[in-house]
Amino acid sequence: MTIVVSGASGLIGTALVDALRADGHEVVALVRREARGPQQVTWAPQLGARGATPELRAALEGAHAVVNLSGAAVAGKRWSDAYKREILDSRVAATTCLATAIAETDDHPRVFVSASASGYYGDTGPEAVGEVAPAGATFLARVCSAWELAAEAAREAGVRVVHPRTGLVAEPSGGAFGKLLPVVRAGIGGRLGSGRQWWSVISIRDEVAAIRHLIEHDALEGAVNLAAPEQVTNADLTHRLGVAVHRPTLAIVPGLALKAVLGEFADELLIDQRMSPQRLLDSGFEFADPTVDDVVRGLLAGD
Repeated sequence: MTIVVSGASGLIGTALVDALRADGHEVVALVRREARGPQQVTWAPQLGARGATPELRAALEGAHAVVNLSGAAVAGKRWSDAYKREILDSRVAATTCLATAIAETDDHPRVFVSASASGYYGDTGPEAVGEVAPAGATFLARVCSAWELAAEAAREAGVRVVHPRTGLVAEPSGGAFGKLLPVVRAGIGGRLGSGRQWWSVISIRDEVAAIRHLIEHDALEGAVNLAAPEQVTNADLTHRLGVAVHRPTLAIVPGLALKAVLGEFADELLIDQRMSPQRLLDSGFEFADPTVDDVVRGLLAGD
């Protein structure tokens, strides 16, 4: 298969591209800089629909799948008003660019897997939600709603569009766990706020396998939750990490202190975001790391 990937150098993109190429698939990475060889194509995602150039359309023509993982890192900086605009605009513009280019191809890709996130649901409360749950009222909920809507041009062109709503990806080299694990190893880790907030996590290998499952299973379209079947509270997750690395996790990071460092992003870490992956399970997907202990073991094995 030929698969075009945006965000190929990111946390999930790197692992996905490596896995696809290892299995013999042709992967074309979309890059903002000058392309280096035939496996890369330069694009300008910030231009939105105007970025749907003939060169981009040619790269998408006849591809089996397009996987869109583009967007500014949510935890990349403190959330100022300017950075919040970048988080939103980078996702909407890139998705609009790809969806427009897909719609303008003569031989459409078979599927457009365009990323979303657990933030779509806002504060879920303590019960795990499925894909029919409404969008929340938080900033990330608004971002995810706009992000998914930006794929509409591809959907209207008859292309199967799937939105993986991904939870916290457990990978030691980056993301939330890239920041959390070193702190726990140093013996200064602990719960955030009350620690009672529910988190939905997924190992990097299950994240990659699930995206590939979405590509290959024609019956799946629309939103699909990507999270391990077992969810966990922040305090319990921190405790399990501490036990696994033989370090105490007695520290407490008060909500006010967290907000001073992270800005409004702190609010997103202190609410329940609990998702059920039932739709993924019903489609036949088998998790390699279905429990939180499995996820922790996988995280440490990759460290």
